[in-house]
Amino acid sequence: MESVIISGLQQGLIYGFMALGVLLTFELLGFPDLSVEGTFPLGAAVTARAVVEGVDPLAAVFMGAVAGGIAGAATGVMHTKLKVNNILAGILTATAIYTVMLRTMGRPNTPLLAYDNVFGQVLRWFGQAESHVSIILTLAVIVLAARVLMGWFLSTDLGLAVRATGSNERMIRALGVSTDTTKILALIISNFLVGLSGALACQAQGFADVGMGMGVLVAAIASVIIGQTLFGKSKLSIVLTGVILGSIVYRAVLAMALRVGLPAEDFKMITAVLVLLALTLPNVGLKGRVGSLMPGLLKGINGNNAKSGYRSESVAGIGRQEVDR
Repeated sequence: MESVIISGLQQGLIYGFMALGVLLTFELLGFPDLSVEGTFPLGAAVTARAVVEGVDPLAAVFMGAVAGGIAGAATGVMHTKLKVNNILAGILTATAIYTVMLRTMGRPNTPLLAYDNVFGQVLRWFGQAESHVSIILTLAVIVLAARVLMGWFLSTDLGLAVRATGSNERMIRALGVSTDTTKILALIISNFLVGLSGALACQAQGFADVGMGMGVLVAAIASVIIGQTLFGKSKLSIVLTGVILGSIVYRAVLAMALRVGLPAEDFKMITAVLVLLALTLPNVGLKGRVGSLMPGLLKGINGNNAKSGYRSESVAGIGRQEVDR
């Protein structure tokens, strides 16, 4: 049971960055960004190549995240400037990224077990030895910082414009806001987080592989749905924290499946069942019972950030008080 908790927390926090990114595009912007399946392994590939070339691990992780952001910008430019369908733009980006990864690593995978990693580096700064608990605490601090920054950004006028673009693109454009800019910006931020998730996953697992992005989009969407189903979506602060906790729950369930002896090839079916349960539980009333228990917990976690919530009264009233569109 201890291994399930450790695996769920470590993997859930790493993939929590990706859940935050997918929340921004999939839920708030209404943009089905399929390039995520390319930017996740791209972040890992760039990080791995940088570490092999002697770059500092922390700088290598940042480079992987930036590579993801650049790929997101490419998807945004194709969709907004070249008028390519949003789904097709994501597919084209993910396809091109496959070649970029092979060029970057020079082969399909790169092992990193012989190199220092970012977790050991950060923990040495604080005089701590590398262990599962210390890695989880490090990841928790980083993902909490990302969650706070995301909450702050989405509460600014620019963040409200991004959310309003997802709610009513025609109205926000009529008010003089460039929806092309808001879309490209959201895709850059989203894929930066996805690339960061891939970079950290690469560092934690000790290798990068061109195939490690297969199915990550569905997993991220599952985390978003599980988070919103279990913890509600009455406030932005609750949604942001909920998707991270949803990622932890999702990874814990997968770890439990391994623990009870289910083969790895069953994971796709488990993911499908989890998403189906998350979608259907509200219809049988479980959401109300579970959701009634969680707001108090999340209110404590979110602290003052929950009070800011949605500042949708700004941006000429185009924002929203709830995530529901």
